[in-house]
Amino acid sequence: MSYVDGFVAAVPDVNKDTFIEHAKIMARVLKDNGALQVVDTWGDEIPEGEITSFPFAVKKKEGETVAFSWIIWPSKAIRDEGWQASMQDPRMDPETNPMPFDGKRLIYGGFTIVSEI
Repeated sequence: MSYVDGFVAAVPDVNKDTFIEHAKIMARVLKDNGALQVVDTWGDEIPEGEITSFPFAVKKKEGETVAFSWIIWPSKAIRDEGWQASMQDPRMDPETNPMPFDGKRLIYGGFTIVSEI
């Protein structure tokens, strides 16, 4: 059964182009290591909320936008192997390809698909 990784981050607006380039590089690396699909999005209509919301979850600051991404893998086993291989890939070296956002405010997790239409 397929497996999904999901990510939400607050990205400084001035880093939008850098985020897009970083996302494209990461998508190529992940697909080279078994991912079926990688989707990266830039927030367009993200309500603040009163109790909880994407902006609250990532502690979004003025001048930042919420980015939401997901990766679809053929299985959790392939995902586990693919992530390990991806993190060893020189294209992901933080010295040459640093994250364009505060990784401490990144929210991520792995999910088993329970319904797909």
